[in-house]
Amino acid sequence: MHTISLYVRSIALSALLLIALPVLANQNTVLVLGDSLSSAYGVPSETAWVELLRDRIESQDLDWTVVNASIGGETTDGGLRRLPGLLETHDPTIVIIELGGNDGLRGFPPNVIESNLANMIEQVRDTGATPLLVGMQIPPNYGQRYTTMFADIFPTLSDRYNTVLVPFFLDGIYDQDGLMQGDGIHPTEEAQPRLLDNIWPKLEPLLNNQASS
Repeated sequence: MHTISLYVRSIALSALLLIALPVLANQNTVLVLGDSLSSAYGVPSETAWVELLRDRIESQDLDWTVVNASIGGETTDGGLRRLPGLLETHDPTIVIIELGGNDGLRGFPPNVIESNLANMIEQVRDTGATPLLVGMQIPPNYGQRYTTMFADIFPTLSDRYNTVLVPFFLDGIYDQDGLMQGDGIHPTEEAQPRLLDNIWPKLEPLLNNQASS
């Protein structure tokens, strides 16, 4: 009788697992790989744009999980080194690559920045995930030649890999009163919804396309 009971329980457990598997298979993950602009630097974490993204996804009843792997001060080199482990751990469907700003502020060679970002795009694609590249610009005091070369990295990669691009993450923010912190580099709490609004038009179609596929 004990053996029969165990057999019945085993069948019941297997049935429950089979029911749960389709649910798990339908869950998708957005991985945000960024720097301090995405790691809630100087603002309450619950008001940062990545948290607002979670709220918006939930409000629209989209079946997505958002993982924020952003670190303040992160460079493209650091992101490139961390990416393989993040892809293996989280198995994301979409990867938002918001890196390069710190490289530019430190005057790193544009060809190195471009190579690192290209490598990340390729790694994301190799897993079957979709990359979303977030463009950045740096202040003009770095010289016209360097600032232009830096800004050109992002559309160049977008064209090369046919990758969705947010042209400039701080568009409508960096030059507006009250939307930048005292350091002139990081957006304020009031700017966080605008950061999300700069991302959303490029991200929303990816979310909906994956949900309907």
